[in-house]
Amino acid sequence: MRIGMLTGGGDAPGLNAVIRAVVRKATDIYGDVVIGFRNGWKGAIDAEVETLTADSVKGILPRGGTILGSSRTNPFKIPDGVTKIEHTLASFKTDALIAIGGEDTLGVAAKLFEQGVNVVGVPKTIDNDLSGTDFTFGFSTAVEIATEALDRLHTTAEAHQRVMVVELMGRHAGWIATYAGIASGADVILIPEHPFDLDEVCEHITHRHQRGRTFSIVVVAEGATPKEGTWETAAGDQDAFGHVRLGGIANALAPEIEKRTGFETRVTILGHVQRGGTPSAFDRVLATRFGIAAIDAVHDRDFGKMVALRGNKIERVSLAEGVGELKTIDPDIYSVAEVFFG
Repeated sequence: MRIGMLTGGGDAPGLNAVIRAVVRKATDIYGDVVIGFRNGWKGAIDAEVETLTADSVKGILPRGGTILGSSRTNPFKIPDGVTKIEHTLASFKTDALIAIGGEDTLGVAAKLFEQGVNVVGVPKTIDNDLSGTDFTFGFSTAVEIATEALDRLHTTAEAHQRVMVVELMGRHAGWIATYAGIASGADVILIPEHPFDLDEVCEHITHRHQRGRTFSIVVVAEGATPKEGTWETAAGDQDAFGHVRLGGIANALAPEIEKRTGFETRVTILGHVQRGGTPSAFDRVLATRFGIAAIDAVHDRDFGKMVALRGNKIERVSLAEGVGELKTIDPDIYSVAEVFFG
């Protein structure tokens, strides 16, 4: 078979592990030819391709990013975008396509499957907000990076008796903020699932100081919002998939916290640092298992499916199910964090 493969959306540690696993089993076991499309759906539209071999994926297992490149291109927003993808697949005699990505990339894959494209999906997002799978690769690494940063900020916050507001990724779901916040002993965790009252946040911080604690760590997901009518924040521009460009809520929070509490407050925004660098062992193993499962699904001709982690087993679910609902933070997990607020 001739298998196409692409990586779309934001990069995540473990993408190269998926690529390596697909290529190795496809070429070594099945005798396939694997064609990589450059820069996500853009490469499929513009016919930017390269042949992937066992030699070309040597040494990429521990590397962050993606050797194929990525983009946030939405072919359904580009004139004749879908037609061009179909033409590219036909031109290179591609029997099937493996799409590695998050909600947007796999949402496009689901629509293409409905139009007759043989596609299998691999879930990728550091936000861990894809339904249909217990965990996505990239999440473990992002949490480890964020936790290490928070541990370091604890020491400087204590030394200078400051409040540290640390902004982490998480557009609609607070998985990274909650896990990293619990792991690092954060004093307040603000996430999109629980709109916050800034007065209550400041009360928590003040209460800590009254008890003799001279510093506080406030973790905030980029998509966290205040309760309606309590405090206003500015909206950003939108990307090709209609998502508001987020980032910077910590910069708005910090001066308000300082003004309301009187405590010196500083900001750290980790941003894309959370996406970069070497994937954790967990993410390398999960990504490898996903890649093997994806090429097996292709050879079973089980198209329109997404490979998923359920418990400790890799299963297949429909692409529609995989992207059908946002997976928000488990309330039981967040309730563990709330015990330590203030």
